[in-house]
Amino acid sequence: FCRVDSYGFERPEDFDYASYEAFFSRYLVVLTRRAIKWSKLLKGKNSIQKSLKVKRYIRKGIPSEHRALVWMIVSGAQTNMEQNPGYYHRLLEGEKNAKLLEAIKTDMNRTFPDNVKFRKTADPCLQHSLYNVLVAYGHHNKAVGYCQGMNFIAGYLILITKNEEESFWLLDALIGRILPDYYSPAMLGLKTDQEVLGELVKMKVPAVAELMERHGVMWTLVVSRWFICLFIDILPVETVLRIWDCLFYEGSKILFRVALTLIKQNQAFILEATNFPDICDKFKQITKGTLVTECHSFMQKIFTDPGSLSMATINKLRETCREKLLSQG
Repeated sequence: FCRVDSYGFERPEDFDYASYEAFFSRYLVVLTRRAIKWSKLLKGKNSIQKSLKVKRYIRKGIPSEHRALVWMIVSGAQTNMEQNPGYYHRLLEGEKNAKLLEAIKTDMNRTFPDNVKFRKTADPCLQHSLYNVLVAYGHHNKAVGYCQGMNFIAGYLILITKNEEESFWLLDALIGRILPDYYSPAMLGLKTDQEVLGELVKMKVPAVAELMERHGVMWTLVVSRWFICLFIDILPVETVLRIWDCLFYEGSKILFRVALTLIKQNQAFILEATNFPDICDKFKQITKGTLVTECHSFMQKIFTDPGSLSMATINKLRETCREKLLSQG
């Protein structure tokens, strides 16, 4: 069995090769079928019109050979890159903020220590590309600069696009448009969305919300890494990429669908918790196992399990939660 997956990540000691093989041999059939459909849809073009058909295709997964291109198109990153030729390279050649460079350097070795492509010994070592993308982004978006968590996101983008400039523009799409205020110094967008999830759980899985309240467990404690890292290092790689397919097309609502599905599917297990540490432990465990490994069936569940979830509802909740956070100072 291969200790390293196709993205360069080392598999953990307790990795269940047998059930993964069983899943992947089934999933491969799906991937082959999807690849043929995507090739027909793209017909070698660099554009896609948003439509119900495209949305359906994206929800069923973008084949890895088309993933970088489709992310670029649907997120608007492609358009921005074409409208700003040479901009990325100018950022790298311009004057630099020493404090920003220091902060980025500190996180280099902490980024994916379990990925062989990010090791100093790798050739090419992706740390160089990662450093460039983060430096360019920090100078492009001075309001954000650099914030922990961005290294993992940029690292994933580099693994998929194998291209610094494309990774830069995709990072811009995520941080600038899809998840505004997630990575700003006050992280208000991120804190707001954690509270929004709490409100959604009250509506959709009230027993779990009640348990959290009874034991005084703040949502920040159990889900902040889900949101900061967009499920990187939380869920298996294939599953994260499938989530990101939808995130680039449908926006931040997807993160709530994933979180609600994890909680709803594991409701009985979470409710067995009898104290504070127990609850935290249960939340760590629900991100492992066959539910999340079987990315195809998991992605079907995120669109059925939580029921209807309109952007209007989310925006309304965001308003109230943001006001509450601001009043607390």
